[in-house]
Amino acid sequence: MRFSTSLYLPPMPSPHIAPVSTTLPSSAAGAATASKALFWNRIAARYAAAPIADMGGYETTLRRVQGLLSTTHDVLEIGCGTGSTALRLAPFTRRLLATDVSSEMIAIARQRLAGQPSPQLSFAVADAEATAFGQRAYDVVLAFNLPHRARALDVALTQVAQALRPGGLLISKTPCIAEMNPLIAYLAVPLLRASGIVPRVLCLNQQRLQSAMVQQGMQIVCAERHGTRGKDFRAFMVARKPG
Repeated sequence: MRFSTSLYLPPMPSPHIAPVSTTLPSSAAGAATASKALFWNRIAARYAAAPIADMGGYETTLRRVQGLLSTTHDVLEIGCGTGSTALRLAPFTRRLLATDVSSEMIAIARQRLAGQPSPQLSFAVADAEATAFGQRAYDVVLAFNLPHRARALDVALTQVAQALRPGGLLISKTPCIAEMNPLIAYLAVPLLRASGIVPRVLCLNQQRLQSAMVQQGMQIVCAERHGTRGKDFRAFMVARKPG
C-alpha cells in the first residue's frame, strides 16, 4: 500500500495461500476479514485517486527499500492497496507477490499492472492475519501502512515470521498514532471510527512496534523517519529473522 500520512492511515501464477487458524474462532476471523474487506472495497477508487501527502518522504523510503532488495529475493507485500508501491519495487526483486484484503484494491492494482507490465509482479486477495503464505517462503516481507491496522499485531507478526526465511527482512512503515496529539489518538480517531470514516486502528508507538517484533524473535536493524514536512509520525523499521 502507498505510504501516506492518512490513517487508512508476464505475471507468474500466485502461490497457494490458504486460511489458517488464529486466536479468534474461525467464524469470528471470517467476519473480521469480511468487515475489513467491505470497508476498503468501499473506498478503493477514492484511495487510488488520492495524492501522496509527503512525496519527498515517500521517495526517500522507496530508495531505502530498493537498497535492501535484490534480484535474488522472493518478496511478499501484505496490505499492498492499489499496487503503486509494488509496481515501483518489483524490478528490484526476483519475484514479488503483493496482497491485500480488498478485492477492489487488487482489481485496480491488476489494471495498473496491465498498463505497466512487470514480469516479477503478481497480485492476490489475502488477509495478512488469516492467510498462510508458506513456511520460509520469502526473503523479504513488506508491510507499509499496515501494522497499525492489524486486528491483533502479534498474529500478523507471527504470520510474517513464519513466511520469512532465516536471515529474511521485515520492512515496514506505519503511523505511530500514540505519538500524535492525544486529542487525535484518543478522541478524533474513535469518533471517526464510530462514524465509519476510518477503520479500526491500533494506537502504537515506535517502542511498542519494536517490542512486538522482538517478541517474535526478530532483530531490529534500523528505525528511521523519512518525513519532509515537520514531525514525522510514520516509523520506517527493518527487522531481521535470525539465520
